Amino acid sequence: MSLDKSMIDVDALRARIESLAAEEDPNAGAAGDAVADLVRALNTGTVRSASPDENDTWTAHAWVKQGILLGFRIGRIVDYSTANFPFYDKHTYPIKPVQKSDGVRLVPGGSAVRTGSYLAPGVVGMPPMYVNVGAYVDEGTMIDSHALVGSCAQIGKRVHLSAAAQIGGVLEPVNATPVIIEDDVFVGGQAGVYEGCVVRTGAVIAAGVQLTSSTRLYDAVEGEIITADAEGTLTVPENAVVVSGSRPLESDFGTAHGLSLYTPIIIKYRDGSTDAATALEDALR
Repeated sequence: MSLDKSMIDVDALRARIESLAAEEDPNAGAAGDAVADLVRALNTGTVRSASPDENDTWTAHAWVKQGILLGFRIGRIVDYSTANFPFYDKHTYPIKPVQKSDGVRLVPGGSAVRTGSYLAPGVVGMPPMYVNVGAYVDEGTMIDSHALVGSCAQIGKRVHLSAAAQIGGVLEPVNATPVIIEDDVFVGGQAGVYEGCVVRTGAVIAAGVQLTSSTRLYDAVEGEIITADAEGTLTVPENAVVVSGSRPLESDFGTAHGLSLYTPIIIKYRDGSTDAATALEDALR
């Protein structure tokens, strides 16, 4: 049975979570009820671990992460196994309820979606992929084989996460912004986008590219180096096409031995008439 979103008092739920999370030994019953309510709200997309404002600035909701962590604190290991599928997890995180009416296509073959995550109508999951607690995956997104959507990651509409793409999870610290992948982004095979990264609308991340908050992103189009801001967030600009590159290791030893370091490079920007595959193919020629 789906949860009526109008029945959720988000402010009251936040107050309960924050109070219980601050206690050294919270009441098991009260904490269990609060975590269950939070999980139901996450499952319907009513509550998110991060959300954008009208200026597309993302804000992490620390209390949501506090609630997820509270669920791990009070949870006990139970047996959720089915035939030929051993499964042992905290009792606070049972199997996610997915119904035909949700409009999600989960192809058989070993995928797993943890409860407390949201999959919008039109999402396609190819086996074996994994979506962790707190994640939000919006309409029309494809999660390909061996791809990971980490805890609290926020994935936009019509995103393509190619085979073995890794979208990192961020639960702690609770005030840290999780990985954000905005609408119409293409993430290539075996690419990795990890803590403290925001990939803006329409960007293309080529196969094998690795991005973290400490990465220096070289914009060969604008002639600048993009680094994390004061909050520790690395932002990939809208419509940027990012490929793997290298730069010399600037030391006597590095020069003597011809050493170089991996670096991602913005090689071009998409325009409105090019799709992600075309932009990436042109950039790599």
